[in-house]
Amino acid sequence: MSAPPERSGDSGTVLPEQSAVLAAAMEAYLAFDTTGRLVAWNPAAETTFGYTQAQAYGRSVEELIVAPGQRAAARAELAILAGGRPGRSLGRRMQFCAWHADGHEVPVEMTLTATDGPTGRVFHAFAHDITIARRAGRFAAAEAAVARGLAEAGSSTAAAARVVEALGVKMGWPVTELWVVDDDRQLLTCAARHVEPGRRLRDFAVDVLEPGVALPGRVCAGGSPIWIPDLGTDTRSVRSRAAARIGLRVAIGVPLTTGRQVHGALCVYGDRVEDPEDTLLGLLSGLAAQIGQYVERRRAEELAIELARTKDEFLAMVTHELRNPLAAITGTASLLDDELDELPPDERRHCLQIITRNAERLSVMAEDLLDLARLESGHLAINPADTDLADIIRQALDAVAEQPGKNLTITARLPEHLELYADPSRLRQVADNLISNAIKYTPAGGTITVTAAADETGDTITWTVADTGIGIPAAERPRLFRRFYRASTALDQRIPGTGLGLVIARTIVERHHGTITLSDHLGPGTTFTIELPAKPQ
Repeated sequence: MSAPPERSGDSGTVLPEQSAVLAAAMEAYLAFDTTGRLVAWNPAAETTFGYTQAQAYGRSVEELIVAPGQRAAARAELAILAGGRPGRSLGRRMQFCAWHADGHEVPVEMTLTATDGPTGRVFHAFAHDITIARRAGRFAAAEAAVARGLAEAGSSTAAAARVVEALGVKMGWPVTELWVVDDDRQLLTCAARHVEPGRRLRDFAVDVLEPGVALPGRVCAGGSPIWIPDLGTDTRSVRSRAAARIGLRVAIGVPLTTGRQVHGALCVYGDRVEDPEDTLLGLLSGLAAQIGQYVERRRAEELAIELARTKDEFLAMVTHELRNPLAAITGTASLLDDELDELPPDERRHCLQIITRNAERLSVMAEDLLDLARLESGHLAINPADTDLADIIRQALDAVAEQPGKNLTITARLPEHLELYADPSRLRQVADNLISNAIKYTPAGGTITVTAAADETGDTITWTVADTGIGIPAAERPRLFRRFYRASTALDQRIPGTGLGLVIARTIVERHHGTITLSDHLGPGTTFTIELPAKPQ
């Protein structure tokens, strides 16, 4: 509908010079008659409410800017105003949530006046968006909740959960995440995630990312905030498209920093497209700096505890795993030295086997310690080539079949070939470790099952090693991939081991851009699941 003609000369009209002022005004201006029909709509109203002037003229004001649930009350108020009474709104400054053309609420502050002219009474409304001011007020409450959470939390895990919950609940963001950099693994891990009730995340909910990948990875790699106004148009990230599929529209990520060091990223996700806004970025960055200082302090405290624990566990490992084979070697060698001429050939051969077996144990430990040193210095070499994983697993199974067993049933479900681009010697190391662990920790008569297969697309290979052994207590599973860690079930049964094999296996898998996890397992035992990309990364 076209705009009504300008008139002049009475108190209910808009003069040309007034029209020019209203067109240039920063505040939204709209006018409507006693029936609620729009008769004026300036450019600022277009920006605030999302309708063009042509779309707004002639339509009812409650249909355009009043939320659906409030329209009946708005019509009743309009009837009171049309009857000449002031109602609750005329001549007053009021705040309410208006309705935007794209279906979201816009908090506004509005004043309403009325003039009388030859065509009747006209109501004039001036409004401005108070989203930023209201958000700043709510952010103060969120900031206080975060500070309280950091002060009261007994661990960094609990603190992370309090942070994302405070931001999600106080600010109304559907999803909030706190990511931290794992320097040992050269990865980002999701320390905590808060999701509004009823929202399902599906494939958006990943817990490990590489630096530079998706919003958290890009924030950590660049060390500066990133605002994605519309996730549906972010072609750089598969995760952004996954977010758009579940109704998330905008994403903001800020780094957790102390000085030049980046400890992680704080990421929030909203449900409507929104352009970057400096005030919110500043508030989030300030909060992220506070969290970064907390993370640095907690890491220093936890590192001291970890170093003390690792020292104790290393000393225990040296005491049991190095001293015992050394004692066997020296004791047997002493026996041979004293009784060499008197021992029959069979007993001499048996003594030599004892020495050889224990020397090999020491050799394996030394190699594991060297691999750990290379791992921690970042020098664990990976030399990928076209590789057949099925053949590697069969070789590892053949090697254990040649050794004296415990009457175990070992089942392998493998395709004839399973091609991928990887380092065959390193994958053999992983296979040897997982299969030997399964044999070591499974009592006589137990079962070990090894499977491997590619997915339908051929892009990802899933490899599992399951056993019916002694298992790992649920409370100890978060420590499983920590160096020198031994499960209490293994220690109780005095099963030898260094606590290094799984640490090295995880590093090899992750250097291949894969993951290794301890999966849920029905009944006794453990199931390790490895996922590897089949194609070069």
